[in-house]
Amino acid sequence: MTAQPFTAVRRIEFADTDAAGVAHFTTYFRLMEETEHAFYRFLGGSAFEETGDSVRGMPRVSASCDFVRPLRYGDVVEVVLRVREKGERKIAYNFEFRAHPDRRLAAKGAMTVVHATRTAGETFKSAPIPAFLREATRIARARTGQEGTPP
Repeated sequence: MTAQPFTAVRRIEFADTDAAGVAHFTTYFRLMEETEHAFYRFLGGSAFEETGDSVRGMPRVSASCDFVRPLRYGDVVEVVLRVREKGERKIAYNFEFRAHPDRRLAAKGAMTVVHATRTAGETFKSAPIPAFLREATRIARARTGQEGTPP
């Protein structure tokens, strides 16, 4: 059985656009991060946790986005997240941005994050991914060569 991708839906707001009413390139990166965080909440976790003098997080080590057609003010966009690769300390995601109602591809993105921890007085260092992410590929596994459909 192939797992379904994780999908978040959001409207492009005025603050997301440039003077021409087109989504600014930074909006795509923010939407990738918002979708990633929604995915973590869906799995019962968080991208950031502070416990006593310890902090853990999921910093980005790589991010990219290729634009196909513009998203505009008022457009409803589906952001589809798939897990491309999961290692002991990192996860790589692929993203698709699809505009409603026709679900035409607007952009494709990619992001790689690592799990990092820090205790007071120390610098961040990579650590094994948290338990809630260990089964992430079962939920949002990339389907090579196939168009994604929302669950």
